[in-house]
Amino acid sequence: MKNETNGQKPLWRITDNERRIILLLGDTLSAGIALIASLYFWSTKDLWMDFTWQSLLKRTPNWYYFLPFVWLLILIELYDINRAGRRGDTVRGLTVSTIISTVLYLLIFFISEPNSLPRRGVAVFIAAAAGLTLLWRLLYIRVFTAPVFLRRVIIIGAGRAGSTLAEEMTKIKPQPFCLVGFVDDDKKKIGNIITGVPVFGSSKELIQIIERENATDLIFSISGDMQPSMYSAILAAEEKGIAINTMPVIYEGLMGRVPIALLGDDWVLRSFVDRAHAPESYELIKRLMDIIGSIFGLIFLGLIYPLIALIIVIDDGFPVLFKQIRVGKNGKKFVLYKFRSMKKDAEEDGIARFAVENDDRVTGVGGFLRKSHLDEIPQFINVINGDITLVGPRAERPEMVEDLQKDIPFYRARLFVKPGVTGWAQVNYGYASNIEETAIKLEHDLYYIMHRNFMMDLLIIIRTLGAVVGFRGL
Repeated sequence: MKNETNGQKPLWRITDNERRIILLLGDTLSAGIALIASLYFWSTKDLWMDFTWQSLLKRTPNWYYFLPFVWLLILIELYDINRAGRRGDTVRGLTVSTIISTVLYLLIFFISEPNSLPRRGVAVFIAAAAGLTLLWRLLYIRVFTAPVFLRRVIIIGAGRAGSTLAEEMTKIKPQPFCLVGFVDDDKKKIGNIITGVPVFGSSKELIQIIERENATDLIFSISGDMQPSMYSAILAAEEKGIAINTMPVIYEGLMGRVPIALLGDDWVLRSFVDRAHAPESYELIKRLMDIIGSIFGLIFLGLIYPLIALIIVIDDGFPVLFKQIRVGKNGKKFVLYKFRSMKKDAEEDGIARFAVENDDRVTGVGGFLRKSHLDEIPQFINVINGDITLVGPRAERPEMVEDLQKDIPFYRARLFVKPGVTGWAQVNYGYASNIEETAIKLEHDLYYIMHRNFMMDLLIIIRTLGAVVGFRGL
């Protein structure tokens, strides 16, 4: 992430929250124009008397005016700042949002009374909203991801934590901000090039470096002892209006996961426990969501069970359901239910193994069940029982937990909450087939536990629906 603006001062230091507001304003305008267009074409095609305010009030059902809000809700995945800056993710996200909108409307349409819902009006709205939103999002990418709008950042500390953060940032496209360099009091590091950017100098030159490089932000990334002069220099920079952030906060915001390899042994007690407690109101809403979701899920299970059972038996015989002991909240064990997707002798030696993509233990039908996520449907039995929730970390086997906690720091911290049918780690990373990949999934799980809220759960559910529609495994 080299300095692409050659010291040029940014036109506007746009924060992530400001970017979300900009995106929301553009999306709202697009949805509003789409609503007006759909009302016009619907009314003229159906020969209303006039396209006037009075005729709209008379002929248009009240729920129709809520379509823009529903559209914005379905777009929630596209408010991830990193995804919003990439054309490919934007096109894919809008395609999935359009499909979900269409499927939801068709479901409502076919269970409603005949001729009670306007097919033409809703179809025009979905098409117009998708097209206008796409044009706006491409304009946003063209304008607001330009280097002149990026914050200019200096990392305080060029050691392991600072260099790791810089290395991770170089992998993000488009770049989240312009990293201009490091400042470090270690004389051996001054003048070196680390991850493509220089170590400018020590804390004594910090203010001069900030002014020379037109820096707007400092990221504090010193994990060891800090010189008093560095502390004084950072305070002086803050007095001049420079934004100060810490490495874990920036890492979490950019990567959507917790940097467990860079945290101290006391992190769980010092930071995690306090941030992991959710309000009682959230827990109540979450349980209501679980009950409602599991009721619909169990109805769907009852409808598909005979067919799924038949094809499983024809393909690989009995049993139809797969039952396995898993570990839940606070280490409590329970029996998890799924449709069987693996061969009956998948682990005949009794040794627990990682589930991987394109696993050779999967049956022919099992591959389809996994890709379509139909194998997960019996888990709604566990949801209604309270063993698991709709959204949370994936439930693991007791023997896997015992082994993994020996190699991965803070692994048992994921047992602070109930496991889920889907989760933040699943929608962001997918299968983990070794210790290193499992550690990355744990970073996502811990991030979810510390940041979980109703809107985040809703985002995960929508992204899961997108994976189902796209026939992608989780």
